[in-house]
Amino acid sequence: MFKGAEQKPKDVTGYPQVAHHGILQYPHRLNFYDKPPLYDVTIEEFESCALDRLRILAEIESSAARNRTWEETKNVTKTQCLKYLPLNSNSARSVDLNAERKRDHLGHFVLRLAFCRSEELRRRFIKAESTLFRIRYESDDSKERQQFLDSRDFNWTMVDKDEEERYKEDLSLIAENEKFFKVKWTRVPDLVEKREVFLKGGWAYVPARRQFSIVRQEFEIQLTKALELTARAVPRLDEDNRLMPILDNLCQGFLSGVPSDWVASTPGKEGEITSDMVDDLAKQHFPLCMRNLHQNLKKDHHLKHFERLTYGLFLKILGLSIDEAITFWRKSFTGGPAETKFDKEYKYNIRHSYGLEGRRANYPAKSCQQLLVSESSSYGCPYRYFTPENLQTALLSAYSSQGLKSSDLPEIMQTVKSNHFHVACTRVFEITHGQYGVKKGEGIGGGESVTHPNQYTAKSMEMEKESVKEETKMNVD
Repeated sequence: MFKGAEQKPKDVTGYPQVAHHGILQYPHRLNFYDKPPLYDVTIEEFESCALDRLRILAEIESSAARNRTWEETKNVTKTQCLKYLPLNSNSARSVDLNAERKRDHLGHFVLRLAFCRSEELRRRFIKAESTLFRIRYESDDSKERQQFLDSRDFNWTMVDKDEEERYKEDLSLIAENEKFFKVKWTRVPDLVEKREVFLKGGWAYVPARRQFSIVRQEFEIQLTKALELTARAVPRLDEDNRLMPILDNLCQGFLSGVPSDWVASTPGKEGEITSDMVDDLAKQHFPLCMRNLHQNLKKDHHLKHFERLTYGLFLKILGLSIDEAITFWRKSFTGGPAETKFDKEYKYNIRHSYGLEGRRANYPAKSCQQLLVSESSSYGCPYRYFTPENLQTALLSAYSSQGLKSSDLPEIMQTVKSNHFHVACTRVFEITHGQYGVKKGEGIGGGESVTHPNQYTAKSMEMEKESVKEETKMNVD
């Protein structure tokens, strides 16, 4: 995939030069992250680099929860990397390699700060980072990959011809026509377990195609030590009220399996959604959390404050204008408060959520992460807060008409039991959108998981529009 480029001699700064790019501060795509970033960054850059990387690591964890094959995991991760954290080879033109690799470098170290604070976080971070490193290693240009390996001391010994000849028969059982590297057998326990190396006198003879096992173990050992050292230094940051909220938010996102707030690239335009359309939209396009709030509103003609806020902001981002929102809530409260009471007690809060009262802030809708860590089951994520029996009943009631069957429930409930709630929601999306050609593992597109109720709804509505457009075109033809 990636074509190598010849490196020129280093310039006086000590950094190598590469054709089309001049001085490269990061000579390789692959990185062991030995040196921390020693430069000034803005708070915005600090957070954005970490969030972009977190999106990728969260999708790697999601792939494991969904039992994706290695090739599927690789393809999904590469797609996410191209979207959020591209790293081009040295031969790429018209890109700023230093800027790309700087973001990668900075994001890794910010996440170290966030995830060094508990053994569980460290374990999950190391596993996800190791997987990302492997994907990059396998997709790297062979020449550039070798240059990276040559730049480091992995303390392995190339097996010479005399030794190869001496153990020719034994080595041929492992691999033929390959170079072998010799390391202490304790460095490749995974290969020893699978009998993919030749053992002699405490040494493991590793074929070149299994060389990555040594590299990966070294990567994980160094990252483990680095995280332990970082954990000792983190208490010094407790007094920094700029960084700790960011690090806490990153932790919450990683623990819940959802990377961050989703932001619509093209949010619903005011006027496209009217109050009369909401009920039909809820039946066809809403995720279970918002569908549950809608059904409770229809049944009780009322929602509590935080329920109203959560659902109201969702509808706002969907494209419901302030006038239509007031109309919708007034009609929904029919049988409840009188009109004067509605205007006095509820209208102000609706306008406030649209940024028309109070400090006039443009409030975003609640993300999956925020719903997962909410303190109430009434407006939190149903996959987390509902009992197994209530969740299954709610799923069948909401989505049977869209193709969800009782036979689909065991798979969904298994992911819920494993605390991969967003994976369960993503699987429901795949099942209920099979009519639009969505297959298992595709998520909302490109294998991406659901991270926001509005993201779920926007993608569902987009698929319906595309289907109608295609059907119209076929009828015309």
